[in-house]
Amino acid sequence: MHSTPSFTSVTDLAYGRDPELDAWLLHFMTENNIEYTVDPVNNASPEMLRFMVALGPDRIYTPCSDEMLRYLLDKNLESPLLDDYNTRWNTVRSLIDRFVTGSFAKKKIMSLCEYKIKQAMASPVLIPSRLMKRLNTIFLTQSGLDDPHRERKRVFNRRAGEFIADPFFDRALNYCIPENLNCRSMREMRFELDSLELRRLLCMSTWSEIWERDAYRPTADEMERKLDRAHGDFNKLREMIDPRAAGRLRILYLADASGGVLFDLLAVRTLLRLGHRVVMSLKEGFYFDAPTVWDADSDPVLAKALEGSYFLSDNRASKNELLKVMRENPFVIISDGTRERLNLHRVSVTFARAWKEADLVLAKGPLNYRRLMLTSHKFTRDVICFYRGRFDDLHLAFKPKAEGVRKFTEAEILGKAETIVAQMREARAAGRNVMFYSAIIGSIPHQTDMAIKILNGFIKYLREIMPGTFIVNPAEHFEEGLDGDDLMYMWEKVQRSGQIDVWRFQTHYDIEKSFELMGEKMTAIWAGKDSTYSTGCTKEMHIALSVQAKQPELQIIGPNPEKFFRRREYGIGKFFDAGIE
Repeated sequence: MHSTPSFTSVTDLAYGRDPELDAWLLHFMTENNIEYTVDPVNNASPEMLRFMVALGPDRIYTPCSDEMLRYLLDKNLESPLLDDYNTRWNTVRSLIDRFVTGSFAKKKIMSLCEYKIKQAMASPVLIPSRLMKRLNTIFLTQSGLDDPHRERKRVFNRRAGEFIADPFFDRALNYCIPENLNCRSMREMRFELDSLELRRLLCMSTWSEIWERDAYRPTADEMERKLDRAHGDFNKLREMIDPRAAGRLRILYLADASGGVLFDLLAVRTLLRLGHRVVMSLKEGFYFDAPTVWDADSDPVLAKALEGSYFLSDNRASKNELLKVMRENPFVIISDGTRERLNLHRVSVTFARAWKEADLVLAKGPLNYRRLMLTSHKFTRDVICFYRGRFDDLHLAFKPKAEGVRKFTEAEILGKAETIVAQMREARAAGRNVMFYSAIIGSIPHQTDMAIKILNGFIKYLREIMPGTFIVNPAEHFEEGLDGDDLMYMWEKVQRSGQIDVWRFQTHYDIEKSFELMGEKMTAIWAGKDSTYSTGCTKEMHIALSVQAKQPELQIIGPNPEKFFRRREYGIGKFFDAGIE
């Protein structure tokens, strides 16, 4: 059997270049259960991944460091891969020993996990964190436990809460060294003080002795020495959060560990005071000491610290819903949808959209640092990781978003929508009717160019025979960089503007007429198609009926509405559909 080709970074790996490599990549993706085509329910689609990762055509995203991927590619069961496997196994074995009481159940779970670890070592292709997820799932399902660390996390939060309530914390956080404040005005002084406070809170949020040791109180000298030592890119963070220079940001904050999360929440309050908006991501379920969205239900200390935040419980929130929540609430809590280390293949739709809408991803802890920084992958947003370094000091690392990534802000998308609405309003003022035409564009894979050609040809025909009607053609308003989410958001603003007189949905006759106008024979893939085939059009039919309920004079032309409602939701980030139920 041929060996897999060597590579210098994960960005060298792509489908379609080498059949052996293609086979290995598919084997790797399926064995780690992160291949969308095999498990589209639990894995992110390529389009959803591109909300977060800057991926070129046929490129793959691997949720591990370049170093780890190199060991897996080489099938090399040596350190550090072997060490990582053994560490995961020892962690789960410890859980089984501590929390499974019956000897029969303990032996069954232990034996099953041994089979899995031996299988992983016999053919080393599993990412260690994915092995951990697999073993952890076996432990949870077979033991009947949902969170064996619940009490441990409560203790961590209680200790952190007691530390924060101690006057010692207030003195440590607020002591001032005037010569360190480089400012020429009161406004500059406020920002200097806020950035100093943020740096100290980030430092304390990574200082694990505070919550891992009971009644831990460092000396004043030790506190002062640690709080004012930050290595790496803190100045970059400081520059980015300065509202005078960068404006108000949307920040996605990835929390790390219970206990420390109380200091994270204080850091968030500082960011809010600077005028930024923050979405904090917690785990969906048990992942050792990581805080989950359910912890506040049984932890009064955490519940009190979270007061004033908004819990967005929908893991599949639409762009419209997410932006509405973020507009109305400066601090939002979401679930990342997982019970494992950050794995962008497995995150919730809401998390992916929160990443896409963010200006900055602020990720805490060494595990997030390895996942986001020790990889050649570039991301669609600026990322800053902070963690406790080898010498017990705060480290920050910055990775800029990939070159060429264009983020359309909510204001820009709304501006495009308003431009179209203004044209519609002007046409009505001139005595013309306004027609919106909903049609298949991306619903048939690999037929988008033909769909646009069909649409443009038919709209040209309609304009010729209906000169008194202003017809909105969605295909004329596409701009490079806009994805399906952006377009659906923009068009809904247009569609609910109250400026549409006639809403026409594409029929099979329209498509047949388009082929006739083009002088081409209709291909089999287009036979019988109409707008009911499109989930995008289905969403638009829901909107049309909603608008008609408030605006009875709106005329809806096209297939019977009942024919639309057989489809599932719009494919996340796609220009085509999720499928028919």
